[in-house]
Amino acid sequence: MKNRYILQLLICGVMMYYAIPRLDVYASGPEGVFAISWVAFALLVLSGSLIGLLYTPKQESQPRKVIQRPVRMNKKKSLRSYS
Repeated sequence: MKNRYILQLLICGVMMYYAIPRLDVYASGPEGVFAISWVAFALLVLSGSLIGLLYTPKQESQPRKVIQRPVRMNKKKSLRSYS
């Protein structure tokens, strides 16, 4: 499970390393809107992968042993016996 998050972080980091110098964020029109939205979505993917990596529950190395208890037959016990 953690391998998937690490792979996502690496791929997203490589894409951002390649794309951010080539995107013109200060451009006007559709080019600037595309650049800003692309960087925003890339940061969302990066933060989501990082949160998933940091907050995954720890797996126990040894499986828990389930103790089987014998099944008892319920007998009616009288609390007070008047004889």
